[in-house]
Amino acid sequence: MDSLSLSLPLSSSFDKPENLISNQLCCFCDALAFEMKLKIRSYDARIDRERIEDLERRCEVGPAESVFLFTDTLGDPICRIRNSPKYKMLVAELHHELVGVIQGSIKMVTICSPAKVQTRVGYILGLRVAPCYRRRGIGVSLVKRLEEWFVDNQVDFAYMATDKDNLGSVKLFTDKLGFIKFRTPSILVQPVGPRRMRISPTVKIVKLKIEDAERLYRRFMGSTEFFPDDIDRVLRNKLSLGTWVAYPMGESWGDINSGPFPPNWAMISVWNSGDLFKLRVDKAPLSCLMYAKSSRLIDRVFPCLRIPAFPDVFRPFGFYFMYGLHQHGPRPGKLVGTLCSFVHNMAMELEDCKVVVTEVGGCDTLKLHIPHWKLLSCADLWCIKPLRKEAQETLFGLTKNSASRALFVDPREV
Repeated sequence: MDSLSLSLPLSSSFDKPENLISNQLCCFCDALAFEMKLKIRSYDARIDRERIEDLERRCEVGPAESVFLFTDTLGDPICRIRNSPKYKMLVAELHHELVGVIQGSIKMVTICSPAKVQTRVGYILGLRVAPCYRRRGIGVSLVKRLEEWFVDNQVDFAYMATDKDNLGSVKLFTDKLGFIKFRTPSILVQPVGPRRMRISPTVKIVKLKIEDAERLYRRFMGSTEFFPDDIDRVLRNKLSLGTWVAYPMGESWGDINSGPFPPNWAMISVWNSGDLFKLRVDKAPLSCLMYAKSSRLIDRVFPCLRIPAFPDVFRPFGFYFMYGLHQHGPRPGKLVGTLCSFVHNMAMELEDCKVVVTEVGGCDTLKLHIPHWKLLSCADLWCIKPLRKEAQETLFGLTKNSASRALFVDPREV
């Protein structure tokens, strides 16, 4: 305090109220001038595609101080929203330089607050701001402009997902944009190893027809939180590789509409995210790189040791995303694990598929039966915001609802 007072002249103009007001007006004018220079418009592939790819290369994803995850959109910046019913990408320009982007999609989903209701939600993703232009309000401006598009399309809620340890992203949405922390799902990651996983001979796995899979989902997961109304479009998408059910050998699987079903069964669908975009880990510590290389080397030379090999995620890689996981009956754990092993063996057939990923509710007991590496897995954070007055009351019931409720994670939003 003393050193600060010595650094200012005794007759400092900052002591005068009129000068304080003048300084505040100057700051306001500067901010206003910046907003007037900042231009936000819809994405134009002809002029924006290459510039957005360059921005993606310069923007890391995740809060880690030394490990960053980079995305390669394979020449299609809107690949992550293209399969949604309605979508939009916005870009921010300053002095004709592209300094930020954001993406959004709209769909109808089921929410429980506490009764099951259908509502229109807008999902926010892909917010990027060029490193040298951060902390200037560009991210806030992009989100607000996207929210305006949501409101124009009668969206009730906007929501977003981020790593729960990404404090910068969490503060932006909760402190500056009025979002509320909603759910904390778990992202579970299993490396694709060099050897096939064992499939229990006591478990039968059957691939369902798309029509049967849709009926099964609507019947048994229709009340699951954030279940998409257009599940048929998800299942028919070329990226959706199929839906499989598992049940004990010797049991019978009846008609989808009427049953009877086995006392214990489980189902799962698989989405090939690697055909949309690739990921790459960069700036990892040397110790991590050495462990990854040595573990793969030892596994090749001494396979009998069965040392878990760290996947090569330091070059662009794809992944399978397991969605629509559902278990039924008092003892379905073995069936869920067997389905996950089945998907792992499928992933081995793709050379660049290095991991299998899924996301489940933070308290969902499903995750106890899903093989995954804790080292690669993490906790997610969903934040939500009502955009219409009618949604305020629904939000109160939604946030009070048990966080242990199962979530349906749409593969189109991964």
